[in-house]
Amino acid sequence: MLYILLGEDEFSLHANLEEIKRGLGDPALLSANTSVLEGQFTPDQLRLATETIPFLAEKRLVIVQGLLGRFEPPKGRPARGKKAAPPSAPRNDHTPFLEAISKRAPSTVLVLMDSEIGRNNPLLKELSGRAEVRSFPRPKGEELKQWIRKRVAGEGGTIAPEAVGLLAQLVGGNLRLMASEINKLALFVSGRRIEESDVKQMVSYAQEANIFAMVDAVLGFNPAQAERLLHQLLQGGASSSHILAMLARQARLMVRAKELKRQGLPDVEIQSRLGLADFPFRKTLEQASRYSWERIKDVYRKLLETDLAIKTGRYGDELALSIMVAELCQPVGQRA
Repeated sequence: MLYILLGEDEFSLHANLEEIKRGLGDPALLSANTSVLEGQFTPDQLRLATETIPFLAEKRLVIVQGLLGRFEPPKGRPARGKKAAPPSAPRNDHTPFLEAISKRAPSTVLVLMDSEIGRNNPLLKELSGRAEVRSFPRPKGEELKQWIRKRVAGEGGTIAPEAVGLLAQLVGGNLRLMASEINKLALFVSGRRIEESDVKQMVSYAQEANIFAMVDAVLGFNPAQAERLLHQLLQGGASSSHILAMLARQARLMVRAKELKRQGLPDVEIQSRLGLADFPFRKTLEQASRYSWERIKDVYRKLLETDLAIKTGRYGDELALSIMVAELCQPVGQRA
């Protein structure tokens, strides 16, 4: 049997792998008859793993990670003045791997696991007709909310609709992280319904921490770090409007913290007025002390320009945010 498990939802993907394993008999015997291949393995290594006969068991399991991704066609158009590679010049030759897969022993259950793979992937095209292909995209919208409700019910709990919406917004489609947060919430509420206030108290730090780190990277003129953190937020399911709102909120908090500090208020009073827990309060004070008024004004200007660029369709969400981060990581006088 050949399975192809694809998608960015690695939590559901691995849960499906465990389901396949449960259908292959005694776990102890299966463990002794399981091989995992990842990285830059060769066709011969794949052939050896898939042609080996199981020991004291009916089936042998071979799990292959990342093979299809090695044959993904280049994305995007070629740069001006450069010709695209001809179709007869593939990125790599997938034929030896295809032959190894085709000649696997009848007792071998082969599972190919990868992230999102395009329809033009040559190895996927060859195998899709003879494999059970299962796709696991990151859930979003109502699908994500249904998953949250089902997961909470599975923990023996209930959750308010407002809490579902906020949890989906804060954590996004990373189901492994979502499962962890739901588990913590279930323990926290100890049998009662999970409310929106519980989510605010227990979960909001996750994206706040990344926002603080991204602001730090921008302040330190570190575009690579800022860009990486931006993509972590996007991959975690955060929308562009939510990221802009979080950045605007942080800029507003820094303005208030700077002004209250200027007035000579003690930290305890400032924290009370800002309504922040210890960690975000300490980070806000630190950033407020390092940002000049002109720098904060510049952040506001770029947030406004980015919001307008997205809403008018001038740029797509991700591109607009990337441009904003790149420009904020340059000193004002050095911008084009």
